[in-house]
Amino acid sequence: MTRFSRAQAVSLVLLRTLIGWHFLYEGYYKLALPAWSASGQPLGHWSAAGYLRAATGPLAGAFHSLAASRLVPWVDMIVPVALALVGLSLTLGLFTRLGCWGAMALLTLFYVAAIPTSGAPATGQEGTYLLVSKNLIELVAVMVVLTCHTERIAGLDLLFASRSAPLDPDPGRNVVAGL
Repeated sequence: MTRFSRAQAVSLVLLRTLIGWHFLYEGYYKLALPAWSASGQPLGHWSAAGYLRAATGPLAGAFHSLAASRLVPWVDMIVPVALALVGLSLTLGLFTRLGCWGAMALLTLFYVAAIPTSGAPATGQEGTYLLVSKNLIELVAVMVVLTCHTERIAGLDLLFASRSAPLDPDPGRNVVAGL
């Protein structure tokens, strides 16, 4: 197993925590709506329908059909709850591997719904993208978190691992060099 320096370990756990926070807040925000604008106007309930209707990727037809179906209320509940659960998992380092797999599944769906192919600026988009988007970058970052086994560095998974079977076949070995 690869041993990480303290700086590498802190960086990996920080990456996991920030990704977790991003997911958690996205889920929370969608669940908390309606909310209020800065001018005091009520904001409407969040719905995935607009995103699904705007899909342009290889599964656009499936997303468009889903947007027109009676399943939209279910999607509207499942997506924010899934985002929040993944966020809690990664932020707390609890069921980290499952949280990573959930994050990768969601990010893959978000990416294939809107693969950036124009390479031109788009309204409401922060930058100009061609094939590589924030969703794809975050997906690869989650892969790094998963493959580097951050659950063995820090988080609540360590508490449960010490009470049950070890995460590593060699329990005397730690992922962080010097610990």
